Amino acid sequence: MTNSIRSYRCRAKSLMVLGRPSHLSSMAELAVPPLDGMQDVLPDIAVPAPISAEAAAAAPPPAPEPEATETLYIQNLNEKIQIPVLKASLRGLFKAYGEVLDVVAHNNLRMRGQAFVSFASPEVAQKALKEVRGFPLYAKPMQISFARTRSDAVVKKLDADGFDTHKAGRLQHKKDTRYTNPLKRKYRARRLAAEVDGAGAAPVAKRPNVQMPDEYLPPNKILFLQNLPESVSKDQLMALFSQYPNLHEVRLIPTKRDIAFVEFLDEGSATVAKDALHNYKLDGENKIKITFARK
Repeated sequence: MTNSIRSYRCRAKSLMVLGRPSHLSSMAELAVPPLDGMQDVLPDIAVPAPISAEAAAAAPPPAPEPEATETLYIQNLNEKIQIPVLKASLRGLFKAYGEVLDVVAHNNLRMRGQAFVSFASPEVAQKALKEVRGFPLYAKPMQISFARTRSDAVVKKLDADGFDTHKAGRLQHKKDTRYTNPLKRKYRARRLAAEVDGAGAAPVAKRPNVQMPDEYLPPNKILFLQNLPESVSKDQLMALFSQYPNLHEVRLIPTKRDIAFVEFLDEGSATVAKDALHNYKLDGENKIKITFARK
């Protein structure tokens, strides 16, 4: 029996010397049942059970490769980058693979962090996808796949006669799916829930709109005059306020003769005139009230 074991080991060693990798060397030869009397010396080799035809038929088929198109759909883009900068960066990155027909990116909620890059042929797009997928643009690895439909730029270049039909179909699809968009549907459901909750709650008393008194309004280069004599003229007010520098304009209100606006070139000049002429008796009897106009 010792000679038989020695003969078996020499045969296995000779196979390894011939240059075959140990894990692939003539599995049929190494799986030959041991010689008589060796069952107690060599360990049992577990042979996998053959796969039945039923199990092979039930196994799911491998997923088909997506059909290459002229346009790449890119996700996971850095949302902090301004759209013009992002589009220029994508164009500069992909132009090394061929002519870039168009780069589409938007900053709205639905398209944020996404973009479309269109080429003149599917072959160019496929090569760019394989080599650029996962590239960290602005510290975020890009997720790239083929777009499901042709872009306007591709149709305009490759099928100019059918461009109007293509665009009309795209706009109609956009209109049809406007209210089935998942993001918009979620937003509408949230708004409806808020309205329902608000309807059952006790009404909250509105806070009264308290207006700041004229005397405490912040400085303004325009003065508001009140309590003027109805017989006052624009020339009278011009003569009165022209004593102070930087007077710009006097405006009377035709339908309400007891008020007017006086405008200076700056707030400082308006403040000087206001402090000097507030409560001035223009007609010798009634004091005029001067405040800063509301902004």
